[in-house]
Amino acid sequence: MTDATTRAAELLKGHRESIDRLDAILVYTLGERFKHTQAVGMLKAEHDLPPSDPAREAQQIARLEDLAIQADLDPEFAKKFLNFIIAEVIQHHKQHQETGA
Repeated sequence: MTDATTRAAELLKGHRESIDRLDAILVYTLGERFKHTQAVGMLKAEHDLPPSDPAREAQQIARLEDLAIQADLDPEFAKKFLNFIIAEVIQHHKQHQETGA
């Protein structure tokens, strides 16, 4: 291996370690987020509120798009990501409605 190849391998290893750490942060953060959305779903079910809140969802998408721009992340990707999460949350809320808790 040349010095340049060795250096590239070290840089690659460092980037991959950062990616692995960030993936763990994302998973734990999503886990924490879903704990809260589950609590929201139970509250909605207890009080016979609809599982979806389109105004709140639109507000969250706009907020996330702004955050994405600030973070130098493609806002369309951020929007797709949040829409995916929102769809999953709504599904959980519907399940709470169906089970009554």
